[in-house]
Amino acid sequence: MPPASRPKSLSLLVALLCGLLAAGCAGAPAQQMSDARQAIRAAEQAGAGQHAPALLAEAQQLVERARVNLEKGEYRQARDDADLARAKAMEARRLSEAATSPPAGS
Repeated sequence: MPPASRPKSLSLLVALLCGLLAAGCAGAPAQQMSDARQAIRAAEQAGAGQHAPALLAEAQQLVERARVNLEKGEYRQARDDADLARAKAMEARRLSEAATSPPAGS
């Protein structure tokens, strides 16, 4: 390769890599949405509606907000909301399981 074309090739390669990186980050958060919905279902099955209703409701509101943001193309906010919904649902499930498990040593 002649020396004059190396800077152009290097610049092209860097631009291509940056584009691929940006495209990978900007995708729809389908996995996060799925994870959040599964965590909410698990919390509901564990009795979070009775034992941690506020946390469960917050998780449900967050996943709905994530859905709206997803429809608007605001993927970063949708991803953040879905991740937070999953965390809230997991905490609701943990509290529900703790409330329904027999005391230690019984």
